[in-house]
Amino acid sequence: MNYKFRLISLLTIDSIIVLISIFLAHFFLNPFNRTVDLMLVLSSIILLISHHILCFYFHLYQRIWKYANIDELISLCKVVILSILITAASQLIFFNDLYERGLFLTLILHLVFLCGIRLFWRYIQLRRDDVIRESSIKRKATLILGAGVSGRSISAELQKTDSVLNPVVFLDDNPKLKNLEINGIPIVGNLNDLEAVVEHYNIKHIIIAIPSLKGEQLQKIIQKSKRVCKNVQIIPKYREFATGKLSYSKFRNVSIEDLLGRDSVVLDNDSISKKIKGKKILVTGAGGSIGSELCRQIIKFEPSILVLLDHSEYNIYQILRELEKMKGCTQLKVEILSVENRERVQLMMEKHQPNIIFHAAAYKHVPLMEENIYSAVSTNILGTKNVIDAADKVSVSSFVLISTDKAVSPSNIMGMSKRIAELIVNEKNNNSSTKYSSVRFGNVLGSSGSVVPLFKEQIKKGGPVTVTHPDMSRYFMTIPEAAQLVIQAASFSKGGETFVLDMGQPVKIVDLAKQLINLSGFSEDEIEITYTGIRVGEKLHEELFYEFEEKYSKVHPKINAFTNEQYISDIRYKLQNNLIYSEEELERLLQTILNNVESKNTARMVSN
Repeated sequence: MNYKFRLISLLTIDSIIVLISIFLAHFFLNPFNRTVDLMLVLSSIILLISHHILCFYFHLYQRIWKYANIDELISLCKVVILSILITAASQLIFFNDLYERGLFLTLILHLVFLCGIRLFWRYIQLRRDDVIRESSIKRKATLILGAGVSGRSISAELQKTDSVLNPVVFLDDNPKLKNLEINGIPIVGNLNDLEAVVEHYNIKHIIIAIPSLKGEQLQKIIQKSKRVCKNVQIIPKYREFATGKLSYSKFRNVSIEDLLGRDSVVLDNDSISKKIKGKKILVTGAGGSIGSELCRQIIKFEPSILVLLDHSEYNIYQILRELEKMKGCTQLKVEILSVENRERVQLMMEKHQPNIIFHAAAYKHVPLMEENIYSAVSTNILGTKNVIDAADKVSVSSFVLISTDKAVSPSNIMGMSKRIAELIVNEKNNNSSTKYSSVRFGNVLGSSGSVVPLFKEQIKKGGPVTVTHPDMSRYFMTIPEAAQLVIQAASFSKGGETFVLDMGQPVKIVDLAKQLINLSGFSEDEIEITYTGIRVGEKLHEELFYEFEEKYSKVHPKINAFTNEQYISDIRYKLQNNLIYSEEELERLLQTILNNVESKNTARMVSN
């Protein structure tokens, strides 16, 4: 239907409605005297003309009534009321009289017919679309958990789009909502009725639409939903919904991160902004999983320059492409080099003169470093020393080392190298105007070397999923959470602190494997879990603190901080000729260095 034909049709229909309304009102009020006088004729002409003029004024003839809402109905009411008032005024002007009862009944009939015909047309159009959609798409019966604002929005979204999901029922814990309907969809009970409702309505898909849920509550609902239905999705975080950006395209499948049961991070954005906005920031290891997420988070706070340093050309290219879309006024600079190259690092530092450095460049894979001790020493220790010294020479304001829980009582090469890096940071902070600090945390889900990608690959192949030991546990957090808290910790740094992120409770690796199997739509009977034994250098359980570090202060709900006097001097002198040692000799040398530090600390604790 083209616009011209549509306009003529609406003008004709509305004209008939207006004339029927005023004449029908007159005949109802005068059943035994149906004389049509001059006042009635003139009133009908004025009502008709004013109606059309007002409809054009309020753009009612341009509205698509298939998508009509309350705004259209309000505009219709305005047109009807104003046109009646204009007609009443004309009666007073031309006849010095007012036909009150006739005008009032005309208003009622006018409004009922006008709204009724449009709503009827909307109903017909929507029913036709439903028939077409049902015939062309095999839709899945969908249960929406949560009948609040987000649940109502989702049901409306699914009903008006060509989604394969057909919302048929709500569940909500608010007892006042039971047996009511939203958008024609019944609310049949609370979340305790989940299993029975899924079976009764033959539910094939569940959407969790309770954005306020977090932590253990969300974890329990997800696990309960996954037990009764393979396809479970969750809406975005509350702030995305609150900004009006919620749409079906943004629903996501439940992930292993949701099952960790961790509360969302609340940042002190003011303190971070003061630290970063307008400053020159350098991120080493910017192409890695942690480094790249640091860049994504940092750029939101509008630094003047963000320097990305990594030895991998491909990794830098990938993150650079992503950051180009969100950089705003921030200039992006790239340095492709290894932190092992002391001279290049110094030249790079003099070139960019950064204000803040986040040092994430490191080798982190425990079994690989057991077999590559020279790389661990060259990058994790000497490379860190190179960046630390270069930062001091150009008077960088703040330096933050990204450390690991494996640096606590290390039992492997990687842990020893990161512990020594922490001690180098402590030593340099005592002899420099630069504020040096470390941030220590455990495993991050999805990072390079994480068990999650490995488990997903094994599940995809049909198993088995390999776990080293049934009792092995680790601290876990998500990559964005870790990066956000690292930046937050940096904003608190006064120099000399070791910040330890609150990792929550440790998670058994076998439990993580089971949850991933269930999330992938399989049962533990279908995907076998096998135990391969603890690898060289691995511990059953990781620690976040040494005993002498446990007197810490909480600078943020999820960040603990402490200072200590442990440090290492002349590490470069001790290790710069590390290639002259055999692997066994080099490992013993690292252990000796750490033992000497520990013995000094023990003596200090005894004297205190």
